[in-house]
Amino acid sequence: MAVIELEELEVRFGNRVVLDRLSGKLSGRAIGLLGPNGSGKSTLINTLLGFHAPSAGTAHVFGLDIRAHSRDIRAGIGYMPENDSFIGNMSGIHFVRYMAELAGIPAGYALERAHEAMFYVGLGEVRYRNVSTYSLGMKQLVKLAQALVHGAKLLILDEPTNGLDPVARQRMIHLIREVRDAGDVSLLISSHLLRDVDETCDEVLILKNGHIAAICNLEEERRANRRFIELETVAAQEAFGEAIRQLGCECASFPGERWKLVMPESVQIRDLYTIAAKQGVQIRRMNYRRDSLEDIFLGAMNSKLGVARVGA
Repeated sequence: MAVIELEELEVRFGNRVVLDRLSGKLSGRAIGLLGPNGSGKSTLINTLLGFHAPSAGTAHVFGLDIRAHSRDIRAGIGYMPENDSFIGNMSGIHFVRYMAELAGIPAGYALERAHEAMFYVGLGEVRYRNVSTYSLGMKQLVKLAQALVHGAKLLILDEPTNGLDPVARQRMIHLIREVRDAGDVSLLISSHLLRDVDETCDEVLILKNGHIAAICNLEEERRANRRFIELETVAAQEAFGEAIRQLGCECASFPGERWKLVMPESVQIRDLYTIAAKQGVQIRRMNYRRDSLEDIFLGAMNSKLGVARVGA
């Protein structure tokens, strides 16, 4: 079952179309939501949460229609907002407990779950301090704790590393990976930082001007590009390239005795060195290359809309 399925989803604010007939299925453990400012990311999140009504089409979250089952969908979502939404004179533990109770957990059990969540994110020692005294990094962590406390099926994280220093960012990334790898909850991570998405997600939805610019399975992309090799050589002639092609590789030559090739599974690196040795060619440098998330994102931004899936 898809985590999120979009079916001709359209959202209008007055006469302005903000989301324009989005269609696609997202099934990854951790789904990255990317796009420039104004692309529709926040609107999509708020629509999935039931705060914006579709003007046409619909979407499903774990098979539930957002039009008919918005309350049930919200009950299964943990939401970490981009902006702080705290009650300043509450301690961290009481804030998380309060959020658990709002999610429907009985008071006694909510307190127990709040303690577990605060220790899980590393705030156990400061859980009785008022949230207003927390550092920026601690506030991000308590937002994560309140999103986790009621045992959500889908965790929506909006800019989870926003404003964090490198150490705090790495801590947050580690926690996100840990949640992802536990396999009990799916994640939707909205971020303007490609690196965060690349390090945590296995699928990406890229929006542009309210349209889907690309849906990309990053795991498939990574597997597909492991056989893409760049070579720098000395004394190589066209016969070197021809011999590589006879192995079944796709091969192209470039100025400066540079070669780019895609190797089938049947060809090994040692086969390239064997050909080089027979022809007296020196391989000075060899690099594996795969399309980075930046390449995929920039390609989506520069391409005409219409091709909705990359690497499928």
